[in-house]
Amino acid sequence: MNTLYLIIALTAFLAGAVSSYFLISLKLRGARKTSEDMIRDARREIEREKHQTLIKAKEDWFRLRDEQENELRKRAEKMDEIEARLLDREKQLESREEVLKQREGLASQKEHELTRQREALHVKDEELSRIITAQNEALSKVCNLSIEEAREKLIENLKKEYRRDAAELYKTLVDEARSNANREARKIITQAIEKQAAEYASELAVSVVNLPSEEVKGRIIGKDGRNIKAFEQLSGVKLIVDDTPEAVVLSSFDPVKREVARVALEKLISSGKIHPQRIEEVLKAAEQEVDKSVWRAGNEVVASVGIGKIHPDLIRTLGRLYYRTSYGQNVLMHSKEVALLCGSMAVELSLDTRLARRAGLLHDIGKAVSQSQEGTHTQLGFELCSQYNENPIVLNAIASHHEDVPADNLYSVLVAAADAISGSRPGARRDTLDGYVRRIEKLEKLADSFDGVEKSYAISAGREVRVMIQPDKVSDAEAELLVRDIAKKIQEGMDYPGQVKITVIRETVATAYA
Repeated sequence: MNTLYLIIALTAFLAGAVSSYFLISLKLRGARKTSEDMIRDARREIEREKHQTLIKAKEDWFRLRDEQENELRKRAEKMDEIEARLLDREKQLESREEVLKQREGLASQKEHELTRQREALHVKDEELSRIITAQNEALSKVCNLSIEEAREKLIENLKKEYRRDAAELYKTLVDEARSNANREARKIITQAIEKQAAEYASELAVSVVNLPSEEVKGRIIGKDGRNIKAFEQLSGVKLIVDDTPEAVVLSSFDPVKREVARVALEKLISSGKIHPQRIEEVLKAAEQEVDKSVWRAGNEVVASVGIGKIHPDLIRTLGRLYYRTSYGQNVLMHSKEVALLCGSMAVELSLDTRLARRAGLLHDIGKAVSQSQEGTHTQLGFELCSQYNENPIVLNAIASHHEDVPADNLYSVLVAAADAISGSRPGARRDTLDGYVRRIEKLEKLADSFDGVEKSYAISAGREVRVMIQPDKVSDAEAELLVRDIAKKIQEGMDYPGQVKITVIRETVATAYA
């Protein structure tokens, strides 16, 4: 029994051992297979990363190669551009060298001529010394004088001759000094004119009011002419209704009254209500409006000239000059221009600039009241400014600028000069405007007549001409000669006050596309 159990136990043990062996063998084979697969997969992954790394390295190489080629191409283009500039500069230098050689040749010829003249002069000096010696000996024999006595006589004669030459030289120097003084005076006046220029306005004794239709004329006249009679009586302005289509004319020698009438009539036409009572109301409103504009114009010109404080009544009177013209020139703008001209010239003469401008601005103030009061505008202006205790220098400038009374100070002389300049300068008045335009056109035409000139422009009232030249036809060195030729031709072919500045402009523009 025990033996049987033992046999069974051994048999079971052996069976378990065999089973365990087989199970362990199967697991070992599975583990071996799994490790081989992992190794194979790792090798594949390594190969793939290696391939991608090679591809990226090739791409980076190609990109760097393209960038370097582009940089080299840009550098080559820049070198070509620099080479072109150097070639152009070399051509310019060759041109300048040729001009310098020509100038050196001329200088050499002049030097040779001077040497020849110097030698000839030396020969003449020797001959003159010989002749003088011979004459002294002959004079000594004829006059029974010794050489010393003859020399003294000769020296006395020379003194008389030199005294006469000195007198002539003195006269020449005085004339030259006067000429220089006149030239400097013209220069100061010219500079003052260039800095200032008053506006141009037409001189009229009438104003034209446009109408929306012909029917308005009937309403302006009114029944039995009562509207037009009331308008003329209240405004003091003649209202002319004629065959002029869609327009009526206001006539009066008082510019302020004419302006009030014009503003009032335009308001009546725009409102459509025209009757005597309405006319009276609108005229009062227009008078207040024009009075405001007169005050504003006076204030603006006083502020722009910069003369300090001035009495309000004088400001208002100055503003009335805005509606007054003389020979086509607005009197207020003329007064402003005279003030600025006086200031510019006072600076050059080291005078009181503000006082000079004040005298210039007030010199024609009498014209604002000359149409309503008896007397000349110089008398009326003098009396008006005297009432407000103006500076005696200003009063004398007002009274003397047309030489009615003598000028007793330098400021009065400046005012008279500036008044003449403002009235007679080119473009100030109608009778000189055409001549001014012709002079400007002639200046430009003379400059355009030269070869290589593209276009010329006269500026600063004809005091300067700027000439644009073609850079491919005229070099820098030739431009120096061209500006002198233009100046010489203008000087020979035209009459003009002061000086004309000629400026030649040469511009080279190079453009390239890559």
